[in-house]
Order: sequence, then C-alpha cells, then structure tokens
Amino acid sequence: MNKTILSNLFTVAGIAILAVGVYFIKTIEDPQGLLRALPYICVGIGSGMFGHGMGEIMIRYAKKNNPAAAKQLEIEQKDERNLAIANRAKAKAYDMMVFVFGALITALALMDIDLTMVLVFVAAYLFIIGYCTYYRYKYYKEM
Repeated sequence: MNKTILSNLFTVAGIAILAVGVYFIKTIEDPQGLLRALPYICVGIGSGMFGHGMGEIMIRYAKKNNPAAAKQLEIEQKDERNLAIANRAKAKAYDMMVFVFGALITALALMDIDLTMVLVFVAAYLFIIGYCTYYRYKYYKEM
C-alpha cells in the first residue's frame, strides 16, 4: 500500500474513531466498567491518527508545490549530523523516561490504585526495558 493511500486512510480512520468517542461521551449517561474509559481512549487515538495522517498529507502537498524545499528537506533528513542529534535526543529521553515511569508506577502502587492498572503499567515498563535489552544485545553482537 503506497503512502498516499495510507495517509488518507489514517486521516479518515482517525476522524471516524474520534467521532465514535465523542458520540459515546455525549450519549452514555451512566457508564459502567470499560465504557467509563473507552470513549476517551477513542478520542485520544482518533486525534493522534488524524494528526499523523493530516501531517503526512500536508508534507506531501508542500513537497509537490515546492521542489526546492523538498530537496532541501530530504538532504536535512539524511544528514548524518542531524541523525546523530536525533538519536542522542532519543537516548536522553529514554533515560529520563525509565526513571519517571518507574516513579509513576511506584506512586500509583502506593496510592492503592486498582492492582490491574498497576500491573498493566508494570507490563508496559518491562516490555520497554526488554526491548532495550534485546537491541542492546543485538547491537553488541554486531559491533
């Protein structure tokens, strides 16, 4: 599937999920269980998908109308210095995220939040740490 169709699909799907979330927020008077959070999750996911798809459409439109700017943008995206800066910024953000996420999990556990929610956060945290460990080991073997 090419990028044009995928961007348009993301935009339309985002609008649809956003509309479903807003509809459920407005119509369900006394939500119980999962329906208390599901509409808001739909609004968040729909907004993110719409923003991502629309951003891709706008970038493609700008590149089509200004070929010189498109060439300059491509050069900047492939520049080794910019890639090194982006990777270093991601590494710093990851390092901070590990400590902030750990502190958040600890705070939620101490506040007597439902055990299921704490375990979901712990599972996500361990997945991220495992992902990092896997790639660290993979890159260690390559170099």
